[in-house]
Amino acid sequence: MSEGARLAEGLAQLGLPLPSSTQARLLEYLTLLQKWNRTYNLTAVREKSRMVSHHLLDCLAVTPHVRADTLLDVGSGAGLPGIPLALARPKMQVNLLEANHKKAAFLQQAKSELKLDNIAVVCERVETWQPGSHFEMVISRAFSDLPEFIALAGRHVAPGGSLAAMKGVYPHEELERLPAGWRLRQARALSIPGLSAQRHLVLVEVE
Repeated sequence: MSEGARLAEGLAQLGLPLPSSTQARLLEYLTLLQKWNRTYNLTAVREKSRMVSHHLLDCLAVTPHVRADTLLDVGSGAGLPGIPLALARPKMQVNLLEANHKKAAFLQQAKSELKLDNIAVVCERVETWQPGSHFEMVISRAFSDLPEFIALAGRHVAPGGSLAAMKGVYPHEELERLPAGWRLRQARALSIPGLSAQRHLVLVEVE
């Protein structure tokens, strides 16, 4: 099965209809990622076919739960989940925050080549960055545990907004250690086409 067919089938299973033009751009992103990965080691997943499930579908599965006009992707790395979400939600403004200069250079190249006008790339550390505004949702994928994520990035959440952590198994122990003033809003189990591993999206908010 081609990567395009694998992506289309996975999106159908997720109940996430995306235009063919968007699907084409998602595959262009993977091509660029695979090219840069040879030099910059952006991801341990090397095969483009596995990138469809492990990266694209894994990130796109959270799309229905990302109800925000402004999104901050903390520790974006190779642009995950920020770039797939920006492609799926072109009206959403997405900031990709990445402290590693080589990874940030890739993100800037992806923004340019894919003509992602709704993306801004910031090469800063989350604990020292001063954006001058807040975000309706702050998201991360395998950035840190929940208490640390809140400690580092909680100040970037707008009033009424939420922190979204993409997790594997349900993080019982991390949720028991939530800092004072924060509470669980929602935890959703996600089924990712092509992946047998557990996936959860955990949303926390200010009490």
